[in-house]
Amino acid sequence: MAVTAKISELTHVALKQLAKQTGKPMQLVLEEAVESYRRQKFFDDLDRQVLATQADPKAWDEELAERTLWEATLADGSED
Repeated sequence: MAVTAKISELTHVALKQLAKQTGKPMQLVLEEAVESYRRQKFFDDLDRQVLATQADPKAWDEELAERTLWEATLADGSED
């Protein structure tokens, strides 16, 4: 299903240029750009959460203890 979204003229020009450079349709270039941004945002948020946890000694100790428990599952004899 196609949905229309308003973008600025500057964004449209950049999108057109990227489509021409890559040989991909503008829709695909836009989809890839949004996915890239979504992933970057995910990892930026994750980094902030880890830093906040590290700043709290009790929370960080709990995190490290939990990681130790999970690492034990790697040696459970399972092939997968």
